[in-house]
Amino acid sequence: MSKYKIDIVRKSKELPELSEGNFFHSPELFRMLEAIPECSPYMIVATNDKGEVRAHLLAMLWRRGALVPPCIFSYCRVYGEGVYQDVTEKKKIFPLMLKAVSHALHHKLCLYIEFSDLSSKMFGYREFRQNDFFPVSWVHIHNSLHSLAPEQRLSEHTRDIIARGYEAGIVTREAVDDEEIATFYKMLKNYYRFKFHRFVPSLDFFEKLAKSRNASIFVTIWHDKVIGGSAVVYSRQNAFLWYAASRKKSHPVLRPEVLTIWEDIRSSYDKHMSHINFMNVGLPFRGNRYRDFILRFGGKPVSAYRWFHFTIGWLNKLLSWLYRE
Repeated sequence: MSKYKIDIVRKSKELPELSEGNFFHSPELFRMLEAIPECSPYMIVATNDKGEVRAHLLAMLWRRGALVPPCIFSYCRVYGEGVYQDVTEKKKIFPLMLKAVSHALHHKLCLYIEFSDLSSKMFGYREFRQNDFFPVSWVHIHNSLHSLAPEQRLSEHTRDIIARGYEAGIVTREAVDDEEIATFYKMLKNYYRFKFHRFVPSLDFFEKLAKSRNASIFVTIWHDKVIGGSAVVYSRQNAFLWYAASRKKSHPVLRPEVLTIWEDIRSSYDKHMSHINFMNVGLPFRGNRYRDFILRFGGKPVSAYRWFHFTIGWLNKLLSWLYRE
């Protein structure tokens, strides 16, 4: 039976040779995050007794400010459960990497750790519980792009909105220069300003995303003005809408949010992606307007968990009780 050694790598120059297939756990994303001041990436690497890399997982420690105490804090995000050379080893290795993340960040002034976008709702349930994580019900939405053309999944009402937008001269395309990216970024920051759980990295991060072959920054333009935009990444033949914003209050008739999301879907289809996944759809409340908006494009909602662990003991116990099942 193989024994596994877990190492935590903090600098890209010390990374061993790792596979690049999963963008959210890739050396490419590690290097992007390493270059921006508000993030410290942690690559958790599992090797066997022969020194061979068998799995790796990227944890992102973000530093941010808030209007309420603690005014400056750090938190950790992990998207998915990592990359494995052999899926049969996943049940053995994931608990080791999860424990390593929890221990490494417990003393780094990290307020909480969050795991999201796992491969299935029940993945790692026992392991998360054993490490004092608690689950919060969430909603994932994805659109299939491999069986029907995206147009065939639209409602008649949404088709009409898109057609009117095109007739009005709206164009959605990839950003062509830093100025367009900066305009989109300013709009994105304003859009998420009062949304506590939605953190927007620095402009430098989006400029780096735009240069990657595994990501795109889209802008929606009308009369030479940017009125919408989005950031989409591509990983293992799937697209992920990571960030999106629009000036829908300034242009309620034009509906730039519809044209922006539609181009994200259409472009992902043209790139032969199997699905487009909408990240951060939110809690499964009955009146979730953003979820209902995304579902207009023909997507499928899936029940999921996000797992949280607060490093303040009494707070973690309280929240675990409040979110008990």
